Amino acid sequence: MSAPAGPAGVPRRRIAIDGPAGTGKSTLARTLAERLGGAYLDTGAMYRVATLQVLRAGIDPEDAAAVIATSADLPMEIGTDAGSERILLAGEDVSDEIRTARVTAGVSAVSAVPEVRANLVGLQRRLASGGGTVVLEGRDIGTVVLPDAEVKVYLTASPEIRARRRTEQDRAAGRDADYDEVLAAVIERDRKDSTRAASPLRPAEDAIVIDTSDLTLDEVLDRLVALAEGADASHGDAAEGNTQ
Repeated sequence: MSAPAGPAGVPRRRIAIDGPAGTGKSTLARTLAERLGGAYLDTGAMYRVATLQVLRAGIDPEDAAAVIATSADLPMEIGTDAGSERILLAGEDVSDEIRTARVTAGVSAVSAVPEVRANLVGLQRRLASGGGTVVLEGRDIGTVVLPDAEVKVYLTASPEIRARRRTEQDRAAGRDADYDEVLAAVIERDRKDSTRAASPLRPAEDAIVIDTSDLTLDEVLDRLVALAEGADASHGDAAEGNTQ
């Protein structure tokens, strides 16, 4: 995979969007990238691909040594086109399979392995190293992957709201989903992600925190666009100041 290349002379604008599952990160990040004419990278999907690889190999996601060995050379391809999700494992499109309950149940354990994170974080940084705009979403973009990103946002919402959204999303995609089971999974995922030793889920100190519980996607998107445009203005002012 190669890093997205920006147009010549266009300043780099890296937008980090973090937060737990069910806050609308993926939809918002992808739509924001489209609105800004930039690239998009779903880092959470990368951990899901690693988890799928582990499960297909018959490995217990809690077996860290086996997980490391199985995911060390991950035959993954992930696109950065905001308008077309393209996620391949050994040449097979796994965009739907990585969203199944089976993968969701194992992804916290796999993503908590420091060696797995180190491998994928390096790849994420390379993909974000080009010019122009790139929007990355995940759980540790602003704190670990791109701590010097030009824009950092942390999206949150109550577990109940997030469980309802995930249930509706799964049902709309034709996947069986029970609200109570999804809520329990959301709470457990939050616990595991926020207490893991490697890159725990938390907002960066300088991130803008947005509670999406009572906001529509369009309202949140408007705020994100304003933040991105504000970053452009501040960088422009700095550039002008450097020329004086």
